[in-house]
Amino acid sequence: MKPKATSIYLNSLKTSFLTLAIAVSSTVWASATTAATLKVTIENIGPEEGVFFSRTWVGFHDGNFDIFNDGETAPELLERLAEDAITEPTGAFQNTLSSTFLDNGTVGTEGTILGLTGSFSDFFPGDRVSSTFKIDDPTASRYFSYAAMILPSNDAFFGNENPFAVEIFDEEGNFLGADFIITGAQIGDAGTEVNDEVPENTAALAQAAPNTGINENGVVSPHPGFIPGGNILTAFPNADFTQPNYQLARIKIEKVPEPATGIGLLALGSLFLLKKKRSSVKNRQF
Repeated sequence: MKPKATSIYLNSLKTSFLTLAIAVSSTVWASATTAATLKVTIENIGPEEGVFFSRTWVGFHDGNFDIFNDGETAPELLERLAEDAITEPTGAFQNTLSSTFLDNGTVGTEGTILGLTGSFSDFFPGDRVSSTFKIDDPTASRYFSYAAMILPSNDAFFGNENPFAVEIFDEEGNFLGADFIITGAQIGDAGTEVNDEVPENTAALAQAAPNTGINENGVVSPHPGFIPGGNILTAFPNADFTQPNYQLARIKIEKVPEPATGIGLLALGSLFLLKKKRSSVKNRQF
């Protein structure tokens, strides 16, 4: 016969573990719908001796952060990126992608992902880097923007003109993700510096200081390509991104599983072990 005290004790433990499991599972579910950790992976998939690109700025926002508009004068934040790969405030250059994102009170989070190559942390062919970002409210940071300088160049770049183009979460905060390729046809010309390819004016050739080159006073437009037989194609013979099917970069965004999920599984596992323990006690002879 089973002692009454033992039965009451085991029922109490079962209730406590069940309550814990439900509470933890509810907490995990709530945190999953109100916060998320995302992994952004950037890879240079271009050919050897082709163009490469700079450290890359990325941002998650509510759709109100616009980097540029085709046919219009490039804002200073784009000029600094497209001419010199500057994404964060430094020295005389304070109006950058990072500072503008933060100063405008944009809802979301931003950062610069560094490449693997050289003192400027560029992305050369084959380079692949991942970085994580915490999104506190997916419903308020639904969209993804990105931008990087094309090297070598005077003021070539890639980035999304439409701030709504890459949707990472839907209206209810459900994760959609993204995985896309940037081609040569998507490379833009900031219109801020003449494409003379003079080494002293061209980043990644022989330019020694930022903001060097002849002002163009133009507008943002698709890049026409490098000068045939010019300095860039001489130094990088596979850099003609106007060739059909020219691929440059791949960007992938994944959701990182929340570690708190393990706590809920632990609580449920403990409940299972308790059930086995109770069965063992029940079969004992007293």
